[in-house]
Amino acid sequence: MSKIFRLLVAYPKSVLALVLALFVVLGFYSSKLEIDASSQTLLLENDKDFQIAKEVDKRYQTPNFLVVAYTPKDDILAPNTLNLITNLSADLEKFDFVKSVLNITNVPLLENKDGSLSQKAKDISNLKSKDVDINAARKEFLTSPLYSSNLVSKDLKTTAIVINLKPNLKYDEFIQKRENLTKKKANSTISEAEKNELSRLDKEFKIFRDKNRIKEHNDITQIRELLQTYRVKSGEKLFLGGINMIADDMVNFVKNDVVTYGAASLVMLILCLWLFFRQIRFVVLPILICVISAVYASGLFGLLGYEVTVISSNYVALQIIITVSVAIHLVVGYRERSLKYPSMSQKQLVYMTLKDRLTPCFFAIFTTVIGFFSLVLSDIKPIIMLGIMMSVGISVSLLVAFVVFGSVMALLKKIPVKSSFEDSFKFTLWCAKLAINRRGVIYAFSLAVLLAGVYGISKIKVENSFIGYFKDSTEIHAGMVVIDKELGGTIPFDVVIKFKDSKNDFVSSGDDVIDSFEMEFEEAKNDEQYWFSSQKMRVIQKVHDFLKEREFVGNVGSLATLLEIGKRMNNGVALDDFMLSVIYNELPKEYKDLILTPYVSIEHNEAHFSVRTVDSDDRLRRNEFLISLKKELNELLKDDDVEVQVSGIMVLYNNMLQNLLSSQVDTLGFVLISLFAVFVLLFRSVKFALIALIVNLIPLSFVFGIMGFFGIPLDIMSITIAAISIGIGVDDVIHYIYRYKIERKHLGVKEAVLASHASIGYAMYYTSFAIFLGFSVMSVSNFWPTIYFGLLVDMVMAFMLIGALILLPAMIISWFKDK
Repeated sequence: MSKIFRLLVAYPKSVLALVLALFVVLGFYSSKLEIDASSQTLLLENDKDFQIAKEVDKRYQTPNFLVVAYTPKDDILAPNTLNLITNLSADLEKFDFVKSVLNITNVPLLENKDGSLSQKAKDISNLKSKDVDINAARKEFLTSPLYSSNLVSKDLKTTAIVINLKPNLKYDEFIQKRENLTKKKANSTISEAEKNELSRLDKEFKIFRDKNRIKEHNDITQIRELLQTYRVKSGEKLFLGGINMIADDMVNFVKNDVVTYGAASLVMLILCLWLFFRQIRFVVLPILICVISAVYASGLFGLLGYEVTVISSNYVALQIIITVSVAIHLVVGYRERSLKYPSMSQKQLVYMTLKDRLTPCFFAIFTTVIGFFSLVLSDIKPIIMLGIMMSVGISVSLLVAFVVFGSVMALLKKIPVKSSFEDSFKFTLWCAKLAINRRGVIYAFSLAVLLAGVYGISKIKVENSFIGYFKDSTEIHAGMVVIDKELGGTIPFDVVIKFKDSKNDFVSSGDDVIDSFEMEFEEAKNDEQYWFSSQKMRVIQKVHDFLKEREFVGNVGSLATLLEIGKRMNNGVALDDFMLSVIYNELPKEYKDLILTPYVSIEHNEAHFSVRTVDSDDRLRRNEFLISLKKELNELLKDDDVEVQVSGIMVLYNNMLQNLLSSQVDTLGFVLISLFAVFVLLFRSVKFALIALIVNLIPLSFVFGIMGFFGIPLDIMSITIAAISIGIGVDDVIHYIYRYKIERKHLGVKEAVLASHASIGYAMYYTSFAIFLGFSVMSVSNFWPTIYFGLLVDMVMAFMLIGALILLPAMIISWFKDK
């Protein structure tokens, strides 16, 4: 490397010209970096329940929809309220992307008229009908299992306006084709032509998806603008919810976070650098290195087709934070030599700085890469991508920092170094004296911290509410809370009961006339209307009642809803097989699609239960809930000769949560084993390697203990804290021990500790303070996991700095004696 460093300082203009040219090229590709905030990015890779959920979705497909939750000031059935709902729905239906709008004014009122069941099924009214009975309608909305806690709240103060969106057939076609080819690829049965086809589809799909996202964003913007005009006009509360809106808002959150974190980190760092160095060149140069590194990394990611997710949106801030720590170590190294060797030329000082700082900076970054790379052991795609992106990004940063620092500094004139901050700030010296004179107190305190941390870790949970991810001030949170608490819950799951195929019961009697009748009856059993047998209805009703009684369950939709409505229409008499067949035949198709088709697959001999859970209930323990639900369902149906299947978003979300703990153990285990090996290689001492790990593990355990004490759950962001913190935190330890070993060559143990604190101690303080400020900007996010991540990493960094400046030297003094 010495030759390369000589070239850097000898030809700085040529080097900077190359840096600039690469900056332009990669800057162009950085504009190609895409954002993927779809719900699929929060799922486990290769989750077998995902395929089951897709099959259920396909079989009982419901249109993609948005929901407007409306809480009027007046009575929900008052003329003003109904007019607003009607007018708003009519305006919504004018949008070319809206298929239909469902609301209380146009849903069927099945109990509004007298007469026989058959007459009621044929002559169904709604609130727009001239002869509608408003009182009967009020009663039906309040008590009907079809509407109560679903289309209207139990107290009839809030209602939902459901906006059914037109199906995106081309999108579905892309997905289906890609899935078929991907399956073949996974099974190694794909041909060369199909491989090329898959590659072409991937490229075309990305282009189509990006255009589609822009269209969906514009669609949602139009709806929001329309709702805003109604809010202004009426002064009433209207909240928008739905999968498309959440995905669109999350993309905007990610975009804002990328820009906000990057800009805020730079501002914080500028203030920080000025506070420490008080010289323009030592402020501008680290910032320049950070900007070039971030653009290089973004350009590479754009070139490689990487996509930024909700989790990896932090990469800009993380990269800037880590890059500036390398730049600070180079600046501090240069300043030390400048003060120590005033007679050296500028190029000599720069060369010596690069040469001396290479080893500790390389290993500091290498250990940080290990920390990030460990995240690939997780099964969660955005966490894996964060690990890959950061490993690549900070490796780029190391190269850029040395190249840009060396070439720029070689072009600048040598000027006297201002050391006013070091002269007046004696914190590191105080730490050194404490480590030398109060080791017993330090060990006792460290042991207490470790025990408290271990106890707190035993209290850590992985429970997370999806609604709880968003700040109260966001529209996502406000809308989802209303829908969750008033309109039957938010996070859905599906229960499918598969009936065993019935055998042909025909047995010849020997009489041709009787046999002919029996055979005709057996054939008729396969007709759709005869699927609704008493035995099936009994099972469906039993499961529906069981689900309705379960704690944390909001709305349950199933064929039992129709059975209950039919019973009410039939003057309280339960429907028999014949009456069900009548309803099936007489019910208009539009209403059949609404209340029957989503819950029955006659073709597959299945009944489907669409269940929503109250996600905002703090007492909900998702894993326990799902385990007990499956167990109790199997027990309930053990004598009914059916198969039970539970799937859906809640199952997938819970699978991801349960994977967090094992991923945490895997990543942390990988990091500790790898770092120990690197430390032994670097320090050539098992003792130093053990000290380095202990000094970092105690603060880390304490912070996780705090999470346990205060009930902060492990989530998709905090799972990365251990690996990232220890990866960054060990940098201080590496720099310190590396410097201590240099000082130890000509000083005693305690003197070497004092000398190390007086030199590298400042750089450790500067970098830790800069990292602390950098992570603190994440507190402005709209996403709670990001906020917790920033605050907790800040806490870890502060404790790790104290550990490196106090516990580390204390242990060195105790474990190594003067010869």
